[in-house]
Amino acid sequence: MSDLGPIAYYGPDNRRATKAAVSIIPATDSDAADLRRWFAETGDLRTDETIIAEIAAFLRENDVKSVAAMEGIFGCPHEEGIDYPSGEACPDCSYWKGRNRLTGKHEAG
Repeated sequence: MSDLGPIAYYGPDNRRATKAAVSIIPATDSDAADLRRWFAETGDLRTDETIIAEIAAFLRENDVKSVAAMEGIFGCPHEEGIDYPSGEACPDCSYWKGRNRLTGKHEAG
């Protein structure tokens, strides 16, 4: 049985989620045992019934006791160091350039 199944949504801006990431964390203070991602070119994954059902099934398959979901969208769907160079802003998601992922507000500097 897993302790926690955190869900985070990502998108090109703060209005549309094009990526969902769900982790399986088996115990307090442990690393994720599994991570699954879902992607969409159009629409919003937060309201896609098929994706919601797949996420729910993934959590059930792993006997997750608690689910924690980020409110809103937690940044760009592209991965630093994989989709674009580390230390740079994503060239495809200008909305997030200079923004704090948690607050969505521009940071000084």
